[in-house]
Amino acid sequence: MSTSDHVVLPPNSVTRVASLGGGVIGQSWTALFLAAGKSVAVYDPDPATEIRVRQAIETAWPALAELGLAEHGNPNNVSFCDDARAAVDGAEFVQESVPEQIDIKHELYATIEPALGPKTIVASSASGLTLKEMQGGWQRPDRFVLGHPFNPPHLIPLVEVMGNEATGSGVVEWARKFYESVGKVTIELKREIPGHVANRLQAALWREVINLVNEGVASVEDIDTAVSAGPGLRWAAMGPTQLFHLGAGDGGLAAFCERYADSFNRWFDSLGRPHLDKASAKSLVEGLASIAESHSVQDLSNRRDALITGMIILARNGNQRAVSGAPR
Repeated sequence: MSTSDHVVLPPNSVTRVASLGGGVIGQSWTALFLAAGKSVAVYDPDPATEIRVRQAIETAWPALAELGLAEHGNPNNVSFCDDARAAVDGAEFVQESVPEQIDIKHELYATIEPALGPKTIVASSASGLTLKEMQGGWQRPDRFVLGHPFNPPHLIPLVEVMGNEATGSGVVEWARKFYESVGKVTIELKREIPGHVANRLQAALWREVINLVNEGVASVEDIDTAVSAGPGLRWAAMGPTQLFHLGAGDGGLAAFCERYADSFNRWFDSLGRPHLDKASAKSLVEGLASIAESHSVQDLSNRRDALITGMIILARNGNQRAVSGAPR
């Protein structure tokens, strides 16, 4: 089966997108697609969807404009449907972000499959379900891929893309190029694993946060600060393996591993294995109480988004200076 059997329209020529699901992730995707100059049809059975999504677009738009992602976009080029089939009618790409319940997803796929165009690619934002589980809802899953974002999708560039033996030739490559055409950075998962890549890394770190809290090593606030004011800043620039490659000077990663293997193995052996049970959750909530009481979720979200926007702009400017050879 050739690539042309599945994919004809160049990824950067997509003009009509359907966004299925009007929750936090779907709202963010909708804002990004609109900023990229697409027309977006939103489906969600909740009657309050239009008000909620339009508010989210209005909130996201200044950051998208500041990042230069909204030069060709129109925030009003959006329509709302209470029928999923109407939303996907004529869509050249579909981003599905409905609740992560397999029966809900299967029911939606069965509804939209007859209404899809013959070359339309559908991607799911699912973080907890596997691609194989979701493929069970399709008669022909060859144009269906995982397209998992990191929240909020309109700001965080990462999208994890995955296909498997049931996916058509060229479909994963097309999806990656489409996401990249709207400003995303993609990685490809080579095999299925619960939580994909980024969420597993996030879970590994949070597991040790919970362990440190349970062991009384430091407060929740101080542990969060240890991340945001410490390695988190470096991780925003490079991944951990690249950073450790720099950590031993000219010897690179080989020298780093030789020098620090004993220390890391000792730390690995002492890492905790807590569970997010009621007691652990109570400790975390209590540890975050002073912040939660003094700042609303919206205030904290606004601060997060402003910081992320600023970091993306700084990183972009730094990369441009590095490429041009300008002093840094």
